[in-house]
Amino acid sequence: MTQAALSQADRNAASRSPEGVGRGVGGFLRASLVERREAAIVIVAIALFAYFTAASSNFLTVPDMQNLSQFIGPVAVIGAGEVFLLVCAEVDLSAGTVFVFMPFVVYFLDTGLGVPLILAIIVAVAVGALVGAVNGLITTALRVPSFIATLGMLFLLDGIMLIASNAAQLTMPTSGTLSSVFGGWGWSEILWSLAVVAVLYVLLNRTRFGMHAIATGGNLIGAAEAGVPVNRVKIWCFMLCSAVSGLIGIVDATRITVLDPGNTGTTEMFYAISAAVIGGTALTGGSGTVIGGFIGAVVLGVLFVGLTIVGISANAFILILGLAILAAMVANVQIAKLSQKRRAAT
Repeated sequence: MTQAALSQADRNAASRSPEGVGRGVGGFLRASLVERREAAIVIVAIALFAYFTAASSNFLTVPDMQNLSQFIGPVAVIGAGEVFLLVCAEVDLSAGTVFVFMPFVVYFLDTGLGVPLILAIIVAVAVGALVGAVNGLITTALRVPSFIATLGMLFLLDGIMLIASNAAQLTMPTSGTLSSVFGGWGWSEILWSLAVVAVLYVLLNRTRFGMHAIATGGNLIGAAEAGVPVNRVKIWCFMLCSAVSGLIGIVDATRITVLDPGNTGTTEMFYAISAAVIGGTALTGGSGTVIGGFIGAVVLGVLFVGLTIVGISANAFILILGLAILAAMVANVQIAKLSQKRRAAT
């Protein structure tokens, strides 16, 4: 494959980018469609803020806004990682368990082996990336569907946590200023999530790697024939998702301080995928938006905290979440059909 052909592959991938990375007419139309979906979810978020502010004077208080930020943080970061995989037409069901598992790695490195806390954190994030690499290799080399591969990893990590901790709760190591940076301060989690989401947005929309990921999910065979290393791209996306999930898990555990081996992290994982889908990422690959996923996390957080404040059962949140996912998927399908018709007409 010549450099010219590879450059053409990059341009083709860019034209498929859902957030405007590309100059073709088709890419412009698709970018416009996704931007409208993001605009719609922003309107929903604003409307929910307005409603709950009017419904309760407690909604905009500092403690409740801090609770909201702590809900959004993990969901937004794990969701941003899932966007990369959904763009590739893959999914990681173990991301939530990685979120819970990596603080245990920090604990055993620091408390059990005496490794300095900052080094323990770095190693734990690297272990998260390694877990992603295993998921990616099983999916690409052994041709096991990512749903099954990552489901198996979920149970594997959960079992390791239970055995290593003897199913007992542990206390997250702390170390002054470092702990404050990594979650001890009440607003640390949302700042970490904003930083990670910003980096991943740039990675997906302003780099060759992001264009290759979009091309891989949009047309696997075509991307491979154009010289895109599709298997390598998928493996890196799995590694990225696991690494950021582990990082935000460490931040969250530092805030909570209690490590619970009975928590598999599936709730955070499903919320994250829900946020990505509600934000405009297609489950069929080739189309995704990191910013939309973040806004989706905000919407879920506002609903969760707002319904709690006004005294509505948490069951209502689950009901609304189900309806939101169904509505988002219907919208994704209809927008895809409209995009195809416009491409056919040009």
